Amino acid sequence: MELCKLVLLLLTVMTVAEAIWMELPTSGTKCLSEDIHTNVVVLADYSVIGDEEHAQANVVPTISVKVTSPFGNNLHHKENVTHGQFAFTTTEAGNYLACFWMDNHAPGAKAVTIGIDWKTGITAKDWESVARKDKIEGVELELVKLEGIVQAIHENLEYLKDREAVMREENEKTNARVAWLSIMSLGICIAAAVLQVFYLKNFFRKKKLI
Repeated sequence: MELCKLVLLLLTVMTVAEAIWMELPTSGTKCLSEDIHTNVVVLADYSVIGDEEHAQANVVPTISVKVTSPFGNNLHHKENVTHGQFAFTTTEAGNYLACFWMDNHAPGAKAVTIGIDWKTGITAKDWESVARKDKIEGVELELVKLEGIVQAIHENLEYLKDREAVMREENEKTNARVAWLSIMSLGICIAAAVLQVFYLKNFFRKKKLI
């Protein structure tokens, strides 16, 4: 029983953590980003949430949405919409960016709230289809979900480990370049000082000062 409670708690926390509410100003753009590794499924639903004033006027403001990959590839782009969804499997590792902005910039326009349900990896999996396909339910299904969560955590840790190794290598290369530049700068300064000494020595000899 305690195991079931723990599984349900983990699943609930992971699902709720993906729900985002964001206030969109009348001008400017607001973006969300997430660092995701390759071969990860991403699902998202978004919708404009109108207030009482919009409801009385029977008008829902429209927005535009653009989703791009770490290399700038366009994954989703919609204009003049009140809701929508997008889904893709990542092919590039890095920050995936989803930007939202209002279409109407008329004077007196008000900011609107948008709701975003962003799911990645294990939270984006269709567990109902898995249950039907494998004919599992109840505790067994929750254990399969927990196994998927553990696997996702393991993959994320491996991804972070790889990124740390890459960053460490870049830092080492940068430090090596800085060290060589420092040595070269010191060598140039010493050479300039020696040349200056010889120049002054020859100058004073010509002037018969030494």
